[in-house]
Amino acid sequence: MPASYLTDIIALLVAAVIAVPLAQTLRLGAVPGFLLAGVIVGPSGFGLISNISDISHLSEIGVVFLLFVIGIELKPSLLWKMRRLVFGLGSLQVFITGLIITALAYFCFDVSANAAILIGPTLALSSTAFVIQLLVSQKMVTSTYGRSSLAVLLMQDLAVVPLLALVPLLSAPELTIDNSVWLTLIESVSIVVMVVFLGRFFLHPILHRVALSGSPEVFTASAVLIVMGTALATEHAGLSMAMGAFLAGMLISDSFYRHQVIAEIQPFRGLLLGMFFMSMGMSLNIQLLIDKPLLTFALLALLIAIKVAALFPISYFFGLKTNNSLAVALLLAQSGEFSLVLFSLANQSSLIPTPLFQQLLLVVLLSMLVTPLLARWAETLARKPEHEVDAASQDITEAPIVLAGYGRVGHTIGEILTLSDKPFVALDGDAAIVERERANGHPVYFGDVRKPEVLKSAGASDAKVIIVTINDPEATEEIITSLRKTYPDKQVYARGHNLSQCQVLNQLGASGVVSENIEASLELARMALSGLGEKEEVLTRTIEDFRLTCTSRIANASPMEPDGNSKLSG
Repeated sequence: MPASYLTDIIALLVAAVIAVPLAQTLRLGAVPGFLLAGVIVGPSGFGLISNISDISHLSEIGVVFLLFVIGIELKPSLLWKMRRLVFGLGSLQVFITGLIITALAYFCFDVSANAAILIGPTLALSSTAFVIQLLVSQKMVTSTYGRSSLAVLLMQDLAVVPLLALVPLLSAPELTIDNSVWLTLIESVSIVVMVVFLGRFFLHPILHRVALSGSPEVFTASAVLIVMGTALATEHAGLSMAMGAFLAGMLISDSFYRHQVIAEIQPFRGLLLGMFFMSMGMSLNIQLLIDKPLLTFALLALLIAIKVAALFPISYFFGLKTNNSLAVALLLAQSGEFSLVLFSLANQSSLIPTPLFQQLLLVVLLSMLVTPLLARWAETLARKPEHEVDAASQDITEAPIVLAGYGRVGHTIGEILTLSDKPFVALDGDAAIVERERANGHPVYFGDVRKPEVLKSAGASDAKVIIVTINDPEATEEIITSLRKTYPDKQVYARGHNLSQCQVLNQLGASGVVSENIEASLELARMALSGLGEKEEVLTRTIEDFRLTCTSRIANASPMEPDGNSKLSG
């Protein structure tokens, strides 16, 4: 690697390490931090980067990984549960907001028709990454305004794919519907159908064989290969890499390997997407803001006003109360990362000239910077007392229980939860178990539960209860420690092997611990005493007294009598 590239990467990493924590401390979020880091090292800052073009090309891979994860998260079952808000509220928001901005761009700002057609719906998009991050920090993901915002974001994410396909079409010298256009459309549809067909029949068997190998490194390599291979194939076929990655994600969305795949992809996606935002920051023309401050801030105010004015009445029409309607409109008033992606592609294909691109880039980035202020206002509105149920409140039901492990113990718990009509999601690292349980209709997914990203992908952040049932004492302790650090208020229950390990798990913060050895011993003792003719009331009292003694020892972490086992044995 040339020394100049290494110097550029070090400069970017140093700027990110400084700017991102600073932005998060100011409650601006990670995205503005990456943008600020790009400004610092770019031409408008200290000019530390010498290979801006090459860095920008590398950073585009981050967008590919983002589209892949978005494709995975857009499960058909989720879209169907939220269909009224996604396809009703979401589609109207994109259409009406896009139409207004398109008309203003063409008639009032002398933008070409082709460019205006792209600019309108592109500015209608909001920042999925930024908004979800804000909702999580506010602990409002499952609230009415949180769910409604997510529904709109889902529709916006769906709209990205046709917009990506629209860029090369609008970039043509003359946009006419002739035979070549129809031929291009037919070729594009054929490519999509072929990718879906091949993915449907080959992706699952490949992932299954890799999972059976038991090698985490090979699974990681396979996940990256799926993303990059599909993206490269669609690019060679004439479509964008981002569209190929999105299709690959959609194909895996209902696979029981989805959570593990997301966990393996997240580090690549996070780092490369951060590099993309930094490359956008490097493209930012600060001199333009200095030269035209009134125009820039007027455009920013106009963008926010249009998006709020369009979404507020639509939300109210779909049954949200006034405060939640305004909260949703304020939270989604910015433009987002996909606006940057689409405008960058449009600029590269000469659809949008560079001066207009720089102005749009500046407005989009400023809209993201003011989002935390709008989000605080939105949160205040959303937390107002409600005396009636919004239409969005019943559109989606999350699984309240996550089972980490689905062996003998996890399977038994799952059966009891099913009999009790309590929905749950289970994870297990044994591909054979997952395959068998899925065939029996159980909601079990493949995943290494020792990885926090896997548990998060499975819904741990939204679950009310997490039960750790794996047959690995050391891993159980690691998981309990991680869960308590990440989710301090969750109910977390664990399976212990003996009293000494149960003590350790209790000290690590488990809400409740059950020793499988003790419970098995108690039941065997009960049967033996019953067989000897012991009275039921005496038998029950004896067993319960011993159980209470064990529970007290676990809770108080009192010294244990040697039981012939180490802390980690079972």
